[in-house]
Amino acid sequence: MTINTSYLPYLLLSLAIVMVISVKAKKLTIPAALSATGIGLAVLQVAQVKGILMLLTFFLLSVWATAHKKAIKAKLHVDNLANMGRTAGQVFANGGVAGLTAILAIIDPSHIETYLIMMAASLASTLADTLSSELGMVYGRRFYNIITLKKEANGLDGVVSLEGLLIGTVGACIIALIYAGLDKIALIVVFAGTLGNLTDSILGATLERKHQIGNNTVNFLNTLFAALVAMVIYNNR
Repeated sequence: MTINTSYLPYLLLSLAIVMVISVKAKKLTIPAALSATGIGLAVLQVAQVKGILMLLTFFLLSVWATAHKKAIKAKLHVDNLANMGRTAGQVFANGGVAGLTAILAIIDPSHIETYLIMMAASLASTLADTLSSELGMVYGRRFYNIITLKKEANGLDGVVSLEGLLIGTVGACIIALIYAGLDKIALIVVFAGTLGNLTDSILGATLERKHQIGNNTVNFLNTLFAALVAMVIYNNR
């Protein structure tokens, strides 16, 4: 897939402006901004405007959700008080699968549609996870361990609320609408993104709680799982 060069300079300029503002506002570290730019350029190459819109939507909504009612969340997590910006590792954990699927699409353009839906599913999963975690802590009413279904404290790894899960599903729907509009393909993105979000909570309640893997690994694995689910469903529909 080639890029319509008429709007390429505007997309690149917009990407550069967002990265500079993000660094100035301490939303991203400089290495994180460079990583995000690399992922953005790869996504742009194969998904064009739609891909950049999905990335920007994830980034802007996740920044807003993280900052929303931060004082309340700081009482649950002391690390919420820090404002050093997302690191390159966090950027890759959330957007790395999207970048990798873009690279695969460049290498193997004959299967580009499969890679694109995998990209969309991974971004649906990471947005669903971010919104359900950040906003679920604030608006959730009852919190349960996703494995045992027993009530546990708000903010613990693997603890979910109905409100948070619903908010996360809305996030997956937003990415699906950007990618496929009202086409039935959007349902695959929503389903895969929602499963990815649930996978994040399962990993959090098990391996992350035991300190066998960290949060960045959990985030990468949930987006990878969502991408693989979308691939299987899309190729067997």
